[in-house]
Amino acid sequence: MPRFFNPDTMPKPASNYVQAVEMTSPGRRLVVSGQIGVTPEGEMLEGYAPQAEQAWRNALSALAASGMSVTDVVAIRVYDVAPGNVSPYREIRDRMLEGHAPASTYVIVAGLAHPALMTEIEIEAFRES
Repeated sequence: MPRFFNPDTMPKPASNYVQAVEMTSPGRRLVVSGQIGVTPEGEMLEGYAPQAEQAWRNALSALAASGMSVTDVVAIRVYDVAPGNVSPYREIRDRMLEGHAPASTYVIVAGLAHPALMTEIEIEAFRES
């Protein structure tokens, strides 16, 4: 099982994530491309929260399709276009991950692939064989 931890020699996380994840067992690794606030039918949602929630639903559906669950997520990378969304992002992340705390990176960027996109979420997961 991956070891999720915060070394005493590093700063404590600012919210519900860990500074490091160690994987030493044989297993399956899943890398999910950056997911955006677009439904499977191709509708781009409006507003930060609807886009972030849909991006999470998209990413988590890849987990389910691989027979994995939120506790298998070991790393998250989030790209947001507006600095004021970190609190709503954390609330949505914690709800979608049901309190699970993987390694996490949150980056404010100038823009994404489409000017109406507000967030993009990438995840990595690992499950032991």
